[in-house]
Amino acid sequence: MQFILVLLVAFVAGIEGILDEFEFHQPIVACTLIGLVTNHLAEGLLLGGSLQLIALGWANIGAAVAPDVCLASVISSILMVHGLESAIEARYVIAFSIALAIPLSLVGLSLTKVCRNLAIKLVHKMDETKNVSYYQWLGICMQGIRVLIPTIVLLLIPSSVICLILEMIPVSIYKGLLIGSGVVCVVGFAIVANVLGSKFTYPFFMIGFGLACMTSLSLLSLCFIGGGLVWLYMLLNNNKKKEDASSDDPLGDILNDYE
Repeated sequence: MQFILVLLVAFVAGIEGILDEFEFHQPIVACTLIGLVTNHLAEGLLLGGSLQLIALGWANIGAAVAPDVCLASVISSILMVHGLESAIEARYVIAFSIALAIPLSLVGLSLTKVCRNLAIKLVHKMDETKNVSYYQWLGICMQGIRVLIPTIVLLLIPSSVICLILEMIPVSIYKGLLIGSGVVCVVGFAIVANVLGSKFTYPFFMIGFGLACMTSLSLLSLCFIGGGLVWLYMLLNNNKKKEDASSDDPLGDILNDYE
């Protein structure tokens, strides 16, 4: 049953990578779902949160396509599930999965290019046959298959083989990957902070970092505090939105467009 559920998550995440409707392809969702169906929810959430911080600075700009977070999330989650059955500590397995997710995202990018090139031929078929619905579904399912096939291949590899490979790696390598995975997450968040940072948003960043250091606060309480700070920002910025249409506050401009 777990095998079927993992394949279902992989297929839906691959489709969402092109539809971008329900965000199943985001690491925080895909990794958590795979962790849920494989009885490793906590580890899946930790992996997804780390990969999500890395992917915060990734975006498609024009014809330039960002690395594929969908394939990276799904494959690294499955590798993590296999690795958790080994004698290696869970934190080292998660760090190893994060390190593998980056090259996997580049592999996924190559597969996405192949699917997009095939989609051009499907568009020509639509023009010739006028059967738009059939070729649309074919193109969407093609995106799901590009994640589904690597997932099947990885699931067919016995866990003992992957565990044996992981146990052959020295602990010093895992310690380095653990430190490196934390640094990469900080870089991804720094890109977003650099884009959204302004004299209006930096105080909220400082408050958020201060609250994150308070270990007594639960995750739910931090979510409520973060939501309250966003609401407060929108209220404070509401009086200024008519003063200058081109302000130096990118986040405020984005929020104003949705008001």
